[in-house]
Amino acid sequence: MSIGIGVFLFSVAGVYEWGEFIDASYIGVSIAGLAIVFIGLTVWWRQDYTFDGGYEPRSTGTPFRGIEIRKVAIWVFLMSEMMVFTSLFSTYMRYRFGIESCESVFASGEWVEGASVTCFEPAGHLIASSWFHIAPGAINTFALIISSFTIVQALRYAGMVDIDSDRRRKLVTRYLGTTWFLAVLFLTLKMIEWFLGFPLPEFLHEYNHGDSTIKSLYAEGYLINADSYQHKYYNTDYVASHGHGMDHDSALYLMMEEGTHSGGQMMANIRVSASTFYVTTGTHGAHVLGGIIGLTYMTYKASRGGYTPENAVSIEYFGLYWHFVDLVWVIVFPFFYLY
Repeated sequence: MSIGIGVFLFSVAGVYEWGEFIDASYIGVSIAGLAIVFIGLTVWWRQDYTFDGGYEPRSTGTPFRGIEIRKVAIWVFLMSEMMVFTSLFSTYMRYRFGIESCESVFASGEWVEGASVTCFEPAGHLIASSWFHIAPGAINTFALIISSFTIVQALRYAGMVDIDSDRRRKLVTRYLGTTWFLAVLFLTLKMIEWFLGFPLPEFLHEYNHGDSTIKSLYAEGYLINADSYQHKYYNTDYVASHGHGMDHDSALYLMMEEGTHSGGQMMANIRVSASTFYVTTGTHGAHVLGGIIGLTYMTYKASRGGYTPENAVSIEYFGLYWHFVDLVWVIVFPFFYLY
C-alpha cells in the first residue's frame, strides 16, 4: 500500500501545480497507484476478517525477536510517519521565520498598490480573527481527544472475559462506531473550514466584526496559488475606519502623513504560507480519512461479533495509529490555528 500511495502522490504532483491542471499524462499513473492501494486493502481485509487470534506471527530476527509482527510493523510505520510530520513542521517553521510576515510588510509601507509583494500570511491570522472562525478547529480538537477515549473503551470491552458475547459485541460496536462518527465529524468541519463557511444569526454579527457569515478559507482567497492575495486588514481605508485605526508609530502611517505613500490595498503573494498550511493539515486529514476507512470495516466486524479477548489486539494496533493521529493534531492546532 505504501508503494501505491507513493505512486499516487508523485503522479498527482505531475497533474497539478499550484492547484492548476497542467498535464493529463500522469492520470493513468495516479489510477494505477490507487489500484495498488485498493489491492493492498483487499488483501489486508481478507486476512484480518477471518483472524480469530489463534495464530499471531512473531518476529524471529533481532532486535524484535518474539514480538508480534503486526506490532513491529505498526511501530515502524509510526516512526516513519513521525519523520513525515517532523519534515512538515520544520518546513513550516523555516518559512514562518524566514519570510517577513504580511502584517509587518504592510506596516512598513514597503509596498505599492497594484503590485504584489511576497510575504508570509499564517492561516491563524484569518482563523483566529474571531471565536466563530476558530470554532471548527476547536471542536475538532475535542472530537479527536474524545475519540482516543472511545477507541480505548472499545479495546477494553473487546478484551473482557467476564461478560457475555452479545454484550461485548454491542459495547465494542458502540465505541468503535462513536470513534467513526467523531472522525467523520472532524473531516466535515474541516471541509466547512476550507471550502464552505457558514452563516451566523443576526444577533451574533456584532461579535464577528459586523459580518453575517463565517467565510471559508477558499472564500477568503487563502489558496496555494494566491499570488495577488487581498484582505481588508491590508487596506488602509478599512484599517483607518475600524477598531483602533492605524498604528501611529508605524512607518506606513508616518509615510502617509508625509505624503510619501498613497495607501490603498496591499496585494500579497502567499503561495508559500498557504502551501505549508494545506499540505500539513491536508496530510493529517488524509490520515484521518484512512482511519475512517479502517473504522468502517472494524465497526462492521464488531457488529458481527468479530472481536473477542483472543483477537482484541487488532483494536490495540489500530489504537496506536489513532492516538498518533490525535497527537499530531494537538500539535497542529496551536501552531497553525492559534499562532
